[in-house]
Amino acid sequence: MRIGELARQAGVTTKAVRYYESLGLLAPARLANGYRDYGEHDVRLAREIRALSGLGIPVERTRPFLDCLAVGHRHADDCPASLAGYRQAIDELSQRIAGLTARRTALITHLQRAAHRNSRVSPSAEGEESMTDYLSLPADLPVPQDDGATAHLPGTQVPPLELRGSGDTTVRLDALGAGRTVLYVYPLTGRPGTDLPEGWDAIPGARGCTPEACGFRDHYQELLAAGAVRVFGLSSQDTDYQREVVERLHLPFDMLSDPARSLGRSLGLPTFEAGGLTLYKRLTLIIRDGVIEHVFYPVFPPNEHADQVLAWLRATSH
Repeated sequence: MRIGELARQAGVTTKAVRYYESLGLLAPARLANGYRDYGEHDVRLAREIRALSGLGIPVERTRPFLDCLAVGHRHADDCPASLAGYRQAIDELSQRIAGLTARRTALITHLQRAAHRNSRVSPSAEGEESMTDYLSLPADLPVPQDDGATAHLPGTQVPPLELRGSGDTTVRLDALGAGRTVLYVYPLTGRPGTDLPEGWDAIPGARGCTPEACGFRDHYQELLAAGAVRVFGLSSQDTDYQREVVERLHLPFDMLSDPARSLGRSLGLPTFEAGGLTLYKRLTLIIRDGVIEHVFYPVFPPNEHADQVLAWLRATSH
């Protein structure tokens, strides 16, 4: 067969085949006209090289495996030299993992120091575990379902409520001014060294308030450029708690405190119970000229929500 057919059957490129040949890993027969003539054995060898490369073994170090096939073994790793090749690759990965782990530890140390530089809360003695509890999300978080609890909100006037902000000011929601305001509502922000309510990760939509806040922080200027005039976060936590979050996470916007859940009662916002507390479900209101223009609900995943809001603003800007 020709080189193109070999490449197709083996799932590699013709460039890769030529590279294998340059290393002497493939040695096709030659036809009378000088063209290469590949056989089924060459296909087997090329597939084996591809599979080993996928495991992280460099092409240049696949020869012991191919030699194992050449002497009649059924599997390329039936020979001692092949096993030694596996061990060498494992040792190299272990060294890389150790190096990456050391770098990760150093980064966590820097993150701890920076996160608490302007905070009233001292770094937790639990170190890495307490930080990753709030800044990373488990892969198996339950996905919240749309229960229709916010379907009534678009087109609704925002109520004349005054809420305290983390910047020692009050914000009147019906007097935000012209343009769009992004108001993201969330249940509860975790604090390093402070336990979350029991079963928090099992509640759909509960986990992820800190990553969500960091997302709005990191995209803040882009949100403004896309048409948002102002951004606020809001939860039922008290003002001191909100102020600490702003300082610790270096948020460029105010966090509003609604401990009595006045906004929820006025607008009929959805809530849930956890740890003896009644908390807001995660949602985001786009308020324009005193009216709720759009609602994001449910919000998932929370660490990508700022991107979702940014995409909507860009798509609807005019």
